[in-house]
Amino acid sequence: MTKTANRAALDEWYCVDDLDDIGAAPRPTRLLGQAIVVRRGPDGTVLVNEVQPDGASGNAMPVKERYGYAWTTLGTPARDILPIPETEEPDRKWVKCGPVRVHASGLRIVENFLDMAHFPFVHTEILGSERDTEVRTYNAEIRRDVDEVWATDCKFFQPQASMAASDGIMTDYMYRVGSPFVVMLYKTCVLFANRWDVICLFVQPLEEDLCRAHPVMFLLDEETPFATLVQFQQLIFLQDRIILENQRPRLLPLEPRAEIPTRADISSVAYRRWLKEKGLTFGTAEGARAS
Repeated sequence: MTKTANRAALDEWYCVDDLDDIGAAPRPTRLLGQAIVVRRGPDGTVLVNEVQPDGASGNAMPVKERYGYAWTTLGTPARDILPIPETEEPDRKWVKCGPVRVHASGLRIVENFLDMAHFPFVHTEILGSERDTEVRTYNAEIRRDVDEVWATDCKFFQPQASMAASDGIMTDYMYRVGSPFVVMLYKTCVLFANRWDVICLFVQPLEEDLCRAHPVMFLLDEETPFATLVQFQQLIFLQDRIILENQRPRLLPLEPRAEIPTRADISSVAYRRWLKEKGLTFGTAEGARAS
């Protein structure tokens, strides 16, 4: 069992592999500092096992198949994997964009996903423009009834909000953090005024400062080729990775005075407060100091 992850981190479900990539051959990876292996058994069932220090197969871990991925846990989660009702809508295109390895805390990745202020400077002339850098007032809250962080009433002008957009539009956003390492974005769908495109980021924390991010989109877009949608999202994420891997400290500080927030950072403030309330230390600067 990993020595660096505390109970708050252990008792969560984590996305660890794409179901389409799992075969009979063992696929070694890590979770919260623990070596694990993913494979399919003779009957096709997905199996996940801890790997002992001598390389031998260790304890079998719980497995769930959800949203095209295998999920597992090193603890005993009190609740199920985040529900995403939109995945049950038959006209949505599922776009799995491939895992991206990032040398940063997985918590940093989630926080970056929540940040609209970087759009004009990191995703210039795609998700933002230096001609319009304002982050308009929005709301952020911890929803106690579902134990999630939400940011609503978010608006940002985007020159190319999606591959289906032909012109720049004022894009509406809602953000939803369903667990410390799982974040979702609902955004304006240019084809349907009353429905949202859904983008998810399932973060697999390999170590405290190293992770794999699994981006997947559930889109209302029948026209754009699958490969084009993947390339668009990969471009966005690889632009983010450059910034993430240069942030210091790599681990996320939870102490309010460690980094000074602005009005645009209220979703980050809510997220950090939520993590601190949970007592989660894996991937945080405070956790590293304590260990």
